[in-house]
Order: sequence, then C-alpha cells, then structure tokens
Amino acid sequence: MDCRLGCGACCIAPSISTPIPGMPNGKVAGQRCIQLDENNLCKLFNKPERPPVCLQFKPMRDVCGDSNEAAMKIITELELLT
Repeated sequence: MDCRLGCGACCIAPSISTPIPGMPNGKVAGQRCIQLDENNLCKLFNKPERPPVCLQFKPMRDVCGDSNEAAMKIITELELLT
C-alpha cells in the first residue's frame, strides 16, 4: 500500500518521543507535526533529516484504513493502547 497524499494521519495522531527537526522533544498524540505542510505532506520526506521513527512507519490497510478519516481513527485508537 502507498501513502494517500494529503492524509497526514501518521504525522498527527501518534505521539513521537524522538526529536523531530523543529520539535526537539518530539510531539504528543494529536499534535500536528511542525514538518507537515498545509497540504498534509511531509516537508522532510526523502530527506536525510527525516527521523528514523518516521522512516520505519509503513502504510498498511490495518493502520491506514480506506480513508484519511479512518487512518486518524485507527492510529488514535492504537495510540491509546500504548
């Protein structure tokens, strides 16, 4: 599965405990990543500054669902389980 352009759920819903350029302490769940642009595209995609945790995330139907809204819901629910 490929990422849906403009989704951004994986850059908003989960917490990220590692540094992100511009967010040295990471981010809390539900907080928009500073590297997410106005079109919900990652400004660091394919750049060496992209954090390892972001590189490791792979889109899968079980996590991303069939829509952007489903992805936000699923990832938010998964975050609550951790």
